[in-house]
Formats: sequence, structure tokens, C-alpha cells
Amino acid sequence: MTQSNIMPGFRPALAYTLFYLCLVVLIPLSTLVFKSLQLSWTDYLEIISNTRVVSSFRVSFGTSLIAALVAGLFGFVIAWVLVRYPFPGKRFLDALIDLPFALPTAVAGVILATIFQPSGLLGKWLMSSFGVQVAYKPLGIVVALIFIGIPFVVRTVEPVLQEFDTTMEEAASSLGATRLQVFTQVIFPNIFPALLTGVSLAFARGVGEYGSVIFIAGNLPYVSEIVPLLIITKLEQYQYAGATAIALTMLLVSFLLLLIVNLLQLWARRRSGQI
Repeated sequence: MTQSNIMPGFRPALAYTLFYLCLVVLIPLSTLVFKSLQLSWTDYLEIISNTRVVSSFRVSFGTSLIAALVAGLFGFVIAWVLVRYPFPGKRFLDALIDLPFALPTAVAGVILATIFQPSGLLGKWLMSSFGVQVAYKPLGIVVALIFIGIPFVVRTVEPVLQEFDTTMEEAASSLGATRLQVFTQVIFPNIFPALLTGVSLAFARGVGEYGSVIFIAGNLPYVSEIVPLLIITKLEQYQYAGATAIALTMLLVSFLLLLIVNLLQLWARRRSGQI
């Protein structure tokens, strides 16, 4: 007697999944790799070691990392408030979190640039009060990436907080643990893998973000020029070899960083006993 499959239609589903991955992911990426193979190793190193290219990589990955960490902090606080506390307007705030998902990135960039430019509502106040210029600086890129990154953290952490067993907190409190000890030793270790996932998603989105950044960044070479903009500039100048080399390098660096994040997530889950 043969054992029936738990999931009916496994083979068609697997075939469709592989077809989708090949069509949408593997074929475009393989085209990028094959196009890069037309360059010699010397030409490739000459392109990616250019000072303007190195500076754009520093801006993209540096601002994305800072924005992801800030989004992780504020996203965790927002998710905590939405799950743990009832208050008027909670449903409205919960719906507002998804606004960056629905809002076109170019529209978000224009709005942020208008608000934070030196003559804008917040930009003027920051300049006069603290002497800080946000728009047309790397700080403006960080602000834009925080705006689009927070929803990833909130929507990743929120379900874990909802499913968290509060009896664990009560047991720790009954044993004499303080609120800080309950949070650091009971709650946070269970939330950390989800928080790390949200931060990694925000970072990955920030590295490749274009629409919400170009309007507020200023796009000054060596100052606030991001890698996606540099790739588009190369394409507009018909420098396909340079654009391909930069794109491949960005792909490899992003893949390496995400691999490290996934290993950290695996380690965190093992520490928390989830696997």
C-alpha cells in the first residue's frame, strides 16, 4: 500500500515554482553574469575601483545600514504599542503603517524633499534651530530609507508579538524578575529573530531603492550619489559594460550581506529554541 502525499499536486506546484524562479529571477541574473563575463578581469577591477563608484557604494550601503537599524528600533516600538496597548485611533495608525507600500516611491521622494529642503516646513526649522541640513545630503537618504523601511519591521515583528505567550512573562514576574529582566531575558530573545528579519528586509529594500531617494539626495558625486543612480547614468551614456560591472558587484555584495544576516537569524532561532 503506497503512502499518499500530504500535499496533493506537489509535482505541478514544484514545476510552477521552478518555472517562476527561472523566468523572473534566474534568467535575468544569469544574463547579468554572462554580460559581465565579456569584460576582462582588469577592466572589471578598473570599473569598480573608480573613486566615484566606490563612493556611491559607500553611500548606498552605509545609509541603508543606518536606516535599517533606526527602522528596526522605531519599528519595534510601533509594533509593541500596536499589540500591547489599546488606544483611540489604533486602527487608523495600523493602516497608516502600510502607506509606504501603497504610495509610489517617486511621490514619497517628492514629498520628503519638499518637507526637508532648506526652505521646507521641517528643513527650515532644522536649519535654524540645529544647523542641520537634511535634503540634498546623505542624511536625506537615510530619512527616505527609514520611511520605506519601517513597515517591513512592523509587519514582521507584530505577528510574533501577537502570538507570544504572556504566561511566560507572568511566570518570570512571579519568580521575582523585574520588568527589565522580563524584557531582556524572556521577551526580546523570542522576538529577536523576527526583528532581525525585518531589519534585513529594510536593508535589502534600501540598497536597491531609487524613486524615493533621488529627489531628496541631491545626487552629488562623491557626496550623495547612490549606486542605482550611477547605474542608470552609465546606461544613459551607453556605457553598458560599466553599468553591468557595477550591477554585478552590487548583486554579489548584497547577496553576501543577506547570507550573513540569514546565518545570524539561524543562530538567533537556535539560541531562542525555535528550531
